[in-house]
Amino acid sequence: MEPMANDYPWEPPLAGSEAEALLGALDRLRWTFRYKADDLDEAGLRSRVGASTLTLGGLLKHLACCEDYMFTAKLAGAPVGAPWQALGWDGEGSWAFTFEADNHTPDELYEFWDGAVARSHQRLALALAHGALDQPVHAGHGTANLRRLLCDLIEEYGRHTGHADLLREAVDGRVGEDPPAGWRPVSGGGGLVVE
Repeated sequence: MEPMANDYPWEPPLAGSEAEALLGALDRLRWTFRYKADDLDEAGLRSRVGASTLTLGGLLKHLACCEDYMFTAKLAGAPVGAPWQALGWDGEGSWAFTFEADNHTPDELYEFWDGAVARSHQRLALALAHGALDQPVHAGHGTANLRRLLCDLIEEYGRHTGHADLLREAVDGRVGEDPPAGWRPVSGGGGLVVE
């Protein structure tokens, strides 16, 4: 029996529009990152490689911040909102990668990321319903557009998904470019699953 298309929801369209291709590329990286970070306990989320201070838990929270910052402050000039303001970050300045010092549980870290991705899906759908990728955004150096924000987040995920590859392999040997057919997140609320 041949696998069904929904067994591979991370696959971008083969002949989609520019917006579909960019959103598909971003979602593929999101799925791959989530696969690398999924189903770990606190020790796994805090595991490090060599002298680096990066951890999968820190990357979950960092990318969640990037999602919300990109599609609130940079897209619309809006405040980042929950959960970040309650944690002492209002979207100004950088947020360090050493989030584990905040002692978040694995469930909280997965929820930060899943919630941010779900909010990003909603915000992007709304923005695209009101205009194309050329629409101006609030991000301030000259005339930035939505296309630029998507490309920036794709770049961010590309960099950190590579880090996640190394970290996850060190934790339990999980390797591979994509999740296996039919894979869905075990931990958290599943912010990716929008099939």
